[in-house]
Amino acid sequence: MRFVWQFLAVMVVYALGSSAVNAVKENDWLTLVLGVVVAALVVLVYGWVVRRTEHRPALDVAREGAVARTGWGVLIGGGMFTAVIVILFTSGYYDVDGLGSVTGALGLLGFMAAAAATEEVVYRGVLFRIVEERIGTYAALVSTGLVFGLSHLLNEDATLWGGLAIAIEAGFMLAAAYAATRSLWLTIGVHFGWNFAAAGVFSTEVSGNGASQGLLDASTSGPELLTGGAFGPEASVYSVGFGALLTLVFLWLAHRRGHIVPFGSRRAAGVGSAATLPR
Repeated sequence: MRFVWQFLAVMVVYALGSSAVNAVKENDWLTLVLGVVVAALVVLVYGWVVRRTEHRPALDVAREGAVARTGWGVLIGGGMFTAVIVILFTSGYYDVDGLGSVTGALGLLGFMAAAAATEEVVYRGVLFRIVEERIGTYAALVSTGLVFGLSHLLNEDATLWGGLAIAIEAGFMLAAAYAATRSLWLTIGVHFGWNFAAAGVFSTEVSGNGASQGLLDASTSGPELLTGGAFGPEASVYSVGFGALLTLVFLWLAHRRGHIVPFGSRRAAGVGSAATLPR
């Protein structure tokens, strides 16, 4: 039941916020402001509903260390996508024609902030965390990661391979990152850094939603297996490779820190996750 209340509370805030963002999407400055506000409200509502339904503080969104963890996450996510683009560029599959739109990038910053915060709170803060308590870390990582990836099949230019690619490089990796750090700030940062680099900096297609006008006026062309085709570089084998590698790194770190919940342990709510301050 607490899953239902937490999920509904977050989704109500996001639904209202996304409606407001979509209403002003032609104005990049308003999109920036509203997007950041929605992201903040989603996190605040999550913290509030966890306190009300679980009778404990939501330490995975604790203020202490929030800026540092988010910053590291942005560097990891942005660095991952930049590495993919560098490979595509040096291979001749990514071309830059000049500068794009600074204000467009600012609007995307707000939009991606709202999307990253909401999806991380729903998929890692609520879904993964609660499922993990019942079936363990590894089973929860695979099941919620697949749900996360396949949910992208609803996008306009979605493909089955694109959905599976996101499940591996993002669904599995972000769940592993949460297991290792028990911090939503880190996963929000990674998610935002990846998405903003894709849309706001390199102006590529994002999860089959079409190309965005970011800082660079650029385009991709070449084999779909390498570029991702209409789905975007998230469906590139390079993205999948980097995501799988980071998944293993984060799982190793989670194991080293004793954050792995064994299958069948039915660990009590918060034990090993929010019961201790995330590192």
